[in-house]
Amino acid sequence: MARVLIYGGTGGIGLATARALRARDVALHLVARDAAGLERAASDLGETTVTAGDVTDPSLFALATAAAGEALAGLVFAVGSITLKPIGRLSAQEIEADFRLNALGAFLAVQAAAPALKAGAGESTSGIVLFSTVAAAQGFSAHVSVAMAKGAVEGLALSLAAELSPSVRVNVIAPSLTRTNLARPLTANETVANGIAGMHAVPRLGTPEDAGALAAFLVSDDAGWITGQVIGVDGGRSSVRTKG
Repeated sequence: MARVLIYGGTGGIGLATARALRARDVALHLVARDAAGLERAASDLGETTVTAGDVTDPSLFALATAAAGEALAGLVFAVGSITLKPIGRLSAQEIEADFRLNALGAFLAVQAAAPALKAGAGESTSGIVLFSTVAAAQGFSAHVSVAMAKGAVEGLALSLAAELSPSVRVNVIAPSLTRTNLARPLTANETVANGIAGMHAVPRLGTPEDAGALAAFLVSDDAGWITGQVIGVDGGRSSVRTKG
């Protein structure tokens, strides 16, 4: 059975994607830094193999792809960062770290997996899902580093959608603020969280399941005519204003 390879498989959105795919009876290969978390996830999910490693290590991608199998049904790169600082407080090292984690990591993941994704397409297609952020297109203050890195992910995805067609589809999910461990510094204070939630047409913060359900759909054959898209899972934040 061809597997879907998920980077960030123990994180909030990555694990929610894994659960949504297992509900579709899809076999998985999860990659994350948390070896113990990977083993727990594999035990809970079933039909799941794992590779422990850090996506900032370039050697990880060949190892993970080989362990996932010669044919892949899909690839999900659910890895991200939230570096929120005004430009005067940002260092070149922080910018580089965000780019390496988000954009270079996504590139290396796809580069390593492309032959297996083409092999797994069969008579249909395989699917790649990368993650951006609503901030890449909206221009939020203090989001320079993450918006730059995720903007590069969107450019990467559009180029790959052309290059890897017709056998491999490539799409991007751009969430707004979602209740994950990564976002906890912003969501732990309920007054702050409620204020941000109120900026959305659907006035709540996202959940990992919101993005995970869409990622599982985009990987599947149900999305067989969808490629080259950046799709907001953002409560309307990217396009809808209810006040002013």
